[in-house]
Amino acid sequence: MPLTVDAQAHGLVGDGTTNDQPALAKLVDALGAACEADGRPRVIQVPPGRYVIRDQAVVWRSGVSLIGAGRGATCFVLCNPEAPTTPVPLAWFTSQLHGAGPDHHIEDVTFAHFEIDGAGVVTEEYDPLAKGLGLQYVLRGRFSDLYIHDTAATGFGCDFLQDTVVEGVLAARCGRQDPGDRMGGAGLGIGIGGWGMVERLTLTACTALGNGTNGIFVELQQEEWPPPRGIRITACHAEDNRFGISDWGADGLIVTSSTMVSNHEAGFDVSSQGTAGVGGRGGIVTGCVIDGNVRDGIGFGNTPGPYAFRGNRISHNGRYGYWEHNLAGGDQEPVADLVLESNDIRDNALDGIRIDADLRDPAIMGNRVRNNGRRAAPAASGGGAGVHFTSLSLTDENADWPPDGHRGKRLTVGGQSAVVTFNTSTRLALAPMRPGAGTAWPDGTPESGAAYRLPGSSGPRAGIAVAAAVTGVQVSGNRVWDDQRPATQTQGFLITDGGQWTECRDT
Repeated sequence: MPLTVDAQAHGLVGDGTTNDQPALAKLVDALGAACEADGRPRVIQVPPGRYVIRDQAVVWRSGVSLIGAGRGATCFVLCNPEAPTTPVPLAWFTSQLHGAGPDHHIEDVTFAHFEIDGAGVVTEEYDPLAKGLGLQYVLRGRFSDLYIHDTAATGFGCDFLQDTVVEGVLAARCGRQDPGDRMGGAGLGIGIGGWGMVERLTLTACTALGNGTNGIFVELQQEEWPPPRGIRITACHAEDNRFGISDWGADGLIVTSSTMVSNHEAGFDVSSQGTAGVGGRGGIVTGCVIDGNVRDGIGFGNTPGPYAFRGNRISHNGRYGYWEHNLAGGDQEPVADLVLESNDIRDNALDGIRIDADLRDPAIMGNRVRNNGRRAAPAASGGGAGVHFTSLSLTDENADWPPDGHRGKRLTVGGQSAVVTFNTSTRLALAPMRPGAGTAWPDGTPESGAAYRLPGSSGPRAGIAVAAAVTGVQVSGNRVWDDQRPATQTQGFLITDGGQWTECRDT
């Protein structure tokens, strides 16, 4: 077999109707066998066209690369009309089905310059294997310039990637069938830990939009495995996902120069929600914009620490800027060596920093915490003339609301409700009812004039609020203030009845 082959010269049609799965599977097997025989990797060049992969995935082989003619030009269309119980990723190679492991892996492969349309795969029950790509144990892989969308489960769902680069992958509206609390359903979801204590992986310039669970996450796959080092996420964008970027079990994850905006639960999340129930530790998040998330900017807990957040903008989130908490079932010990340094934490709806779980020896230094507590508007209601609705907004021409005073509140209209993301004096912007949805209203947009209600303000709303035991804290160089008229941040620093602040080191 030659080193580079044309897919259409080997039986693929690309007319949007013909099932190209058998021809692609045969070609991959032939090239994989050739590579195994002589040790020379092969490349499949795929001309423009829509290539249907129907009812069965292609089991991939080591040393076989798939290169298209560009997003939109080369598109693989996944569907399962005759196999409703069968997930159909474009390519798969897994431990469960194919015996993948460190000694039986895929190596020297590139997937680049094509689109995967997963809208045609509908399984009778949610199946986390209904991905766009589903490879495990990849060595020296490269995934570049891919557009993966509308898959039933995770779009890019590849695990245990060693010496691998994932760059320029756009994952949109993946996790279509995920109700939001199941495994998978992410834009880019990467299982980690299979190679041991170090997995050398870089994700860069990737975008995740409107995916059912996470935009981008790394997840330890077995509780007894050591959390691996060596993983970097840089220059990525996560928007309108349930969580933006999540660390569910890495050691020393580095997240830099990324944006996490308009996600429904948190922009950045460390918790025990992953398969192994293990939170990340030792990570560094720096130089990121974490803005306008429907609930929290950063949600952090279920980890022994350490962790560092340095030089980030954490703003306009619908509840807390930074929320320290522990979920039931995960690690409950105090986090040690948390660092919050030189962050700009402003204009969040409630507390700028909220500590609801114990900390030991944290450092809170050089942060600028200002103008939080924006959810200060009193209760409001209305209806009748001048009240209009769209799929993602309410306008009351007779209102005079304080700007952003209703951020994060739940608007009620009849039997429906929606969350306010921001407001002007007369208009409420609303979050989609779920990631990737185009509307806030599950039962249809209310008619003009329909009566609505908004609850009152929450209080107190502090710059820094402590509702747990914090010991050995180092505090230095923070500025906490409110320069608005009227002010919305009711206290600069608050220790609640349930909070303790002991052994403070003020330098």
